[in-house]
Amino acid sequence: MTGDRRQRPPVALLVPAALGAAFVVLPLVGLLQRAPWGDLVDELTAPVVRDALALSLVTSIAATAVSLVLGVPLAWVLARVSFPGRALVRGAVTLPMVLPPVVGGAALLFALGRRGLVGSWLDDAFGVQLPFTTAGVVVANTFVAMPFLVVSVEGALRAGDRRYEDAAATLGAGRWAVLTRVTLPLVRPSLVAGALLCWARALGEFGATITFAGNLPGRTQTMPLAVFLALERDRGAAIALSLVLVAVSLTVLVLLRDRWLRV
Repeated sequence: MTGDRRQRPPVALLVPAALGAAFVVLPLVGLLQRAPWGDLVDELTAPVVRDALALSLVTSIAATAVSLVLGVPLAWVLARVSFPGRALVRGAVTLPMVLPPVVGGAALLFALGRRGLVGSWLDDAFGVQLPFTTAGVVVANTFVAMPFLVVSVEGALRAGDRRYEDAAATLGAGRWAVLTRVTLPLVRPSLVAGALLCWARALGEFGATITFAGNLPGRTQTMPLAVFLALERDRGAAIALSLVLVAVSLTVLVLLRDRWLRV
């Protein structure tokens, strides 16, 4: 009887559920319907599109690498170290997840621009200028994407069983050995999931990138920026790039679906 009830949900739930699904799916169907399938390969191999694809891959992978180097230690500190203001630090670290990306880009300009809080020092001391450069794209992508990695890894560290780490320490393993041979392997699924989310978010970043790095073809014009520009000039190229972003995002979500359901 319980199985029958699950197979026959009330109409009061089915109708809004169907409307909700249609609200999300119909725009994607519209995109697929307008796709230039016959010319898709030509569109994706056009110089502007090819440059945007290559730049997006390079900068998103670089942003993910930076996020791993900085985000994993940050997640460990937030999960394992008690210090005054930890909740405030955690809130600040995760703020880019809900902050309007354009605001994030403006904040980066004020901090790392030529006259920014740190940017002026970087320019004077090392001649380093981040805005409107490829490195600036990596910075913008890292700013908006790293919190996804931090949240995933911190959650796994807080929920993990520390008895394995304590046992390794009791047997004489040093802190670094415990971290690399026990802690990180235990949280590997969350680490991989966080890295995938981080990469997908960096690949699709728009607002912070265009505000902090601009929209310079071959230099800072990533796929989302190329889509925005192509909507006015080349609708086919815009749709082709959009399909790539949709395919990547959908693949990541499908890969992580079982993990989310277990949580």
